[in-house]
Amino acid sequence: MNQTVSAERLHIALFGKRNAGKSSLINALTGQDLALVSDVKGTTTDPVKKAMELLPLGPVVLIDTPGFDDSGELGEKRVQKTEEVLSKTDIALLVSEGTSPDAAEQAFAEKLQKRNIPYIIVFNKADRLAVLPQATDREIYVSALTGTGIYELKERLGKLARDKGTPRRPVADLLQSGDTVVLVVPIDASAPKGRIILPQQQTLRDILDAGCSAVVCQPEQLTATLDNLNKPPRMVITDSQVFGKVAPLVPEEIPLTSFSILFARYKGDLLTQVKGASVLTTLSQGDKVLISEGCTHHRQCGDIGTEKLPRWISAVAEGTPEFSFTSGGTFPTDLSEYKLVVHCGGCMLTETEMRYRLQSAAEAGVAVVNYGVAIAHIHGLLARSLELFPDALVLLRQ
Repeated sequence: MNQTVSAERLHIALFGKRNAGKSSLINALTGQDLALVSDVKGTTTDPVKKAMELLPLGPVVLIDTPGFDDSGELGEKRVQKTEEVLSKTDIALLVSEGTSPDAAEQAFAEKLQKRNIPYIIVFNKADRLAVLPQATDREIYVSALTGTGIYELKERLGKLARDKGTPRRPVADLLQSGDTVVLVVPIDASAPKGRIILPQQQTLRDILDAGCSAVVCQPEQLTATLDNLNKPPRMVITDSQVFGKVAPLVPEEIPLTSFSILFARYKGDLLTQVKGASVLTTLSQGDKVLISEGCTHHRQCGDIGTEKLPRWISAVAEGTPEFSFTSGGTFPTDLSEYKLVVHCGGCMLTETEMRYRLQSAAEAGVAVVNYGVAIAHIHGLLARSLELFPDALVLLRQ
């Protein structure tokens, strides 16, 4: 479980005013001295993340944040960093040293409600109270010093995690036990040395967990691989960058899709991104396009985000768009200047963060499409790649 990637872990963030006891609470929850504790206000100056195993939840990421009441020019920047954590928060703990939320804490609780982030208000210094007041369903009294209420808080967190429902899976719901799936994984200059990229890893594992078989090959071996199978595979899943090369090699009766299209559904909203694909061919001269990746990596010659996609998009657009680029945790708070956002599959982002980005674009009236959907559309293969997803196919044909 310690090898579970951050994007697949439940993200639990602690928010509160300075000296509310957020860092002490993290140490009490984990039974370790993970966070620096001090009586000096503002000890935590940047969000601090720690991936770990926390029973009964399993693999999680705990995020300690600066106080949202920080002041001054530097304090305002710290508060902004705290606000940014909201976009990746699955469950929030709003930590208070009082016995009821004050105005600032109540205002922050309203932000959590607006974002639909489940939360618990944690009154953290129960050891100072002779009698614990009656708590609501959304409140709990604990003491990071004595351990009072910590077990109960973990149980409450476990219930909130269960209430979020069964996690989505990349491909298993499209399979039946015993199916065979062919994965086309090009090994070229952009492939990481000695391993395959995360979406391919996760899809492969999901196929195995579904009781199915996976056959992995490069594009050049695809024809021989299909010929060697006793019966046609349930589907072929390819890296989006070789869609145009792979499609002619896959018989029409075998469904074909890409890792990136699977992740458009797994981490975000496939229908929204299929709808956004239509904007690619209507882009006019000077229209602004944001190309955003959830990870950071060394840019190489022929990079998909900064070189190939701009070239392919410009070839099908009505005019030459202007391109901007972001990567990692950076994502604009104001998208209104853009006509289109082209986003990666989001394998390094949580579902919560990916959906926040989609929602931000929707609120700004900006279309969104992900890499795989865009590439399939540009190459005239989008309908073919959506055969496994009837609702998306109907939307495309409307």
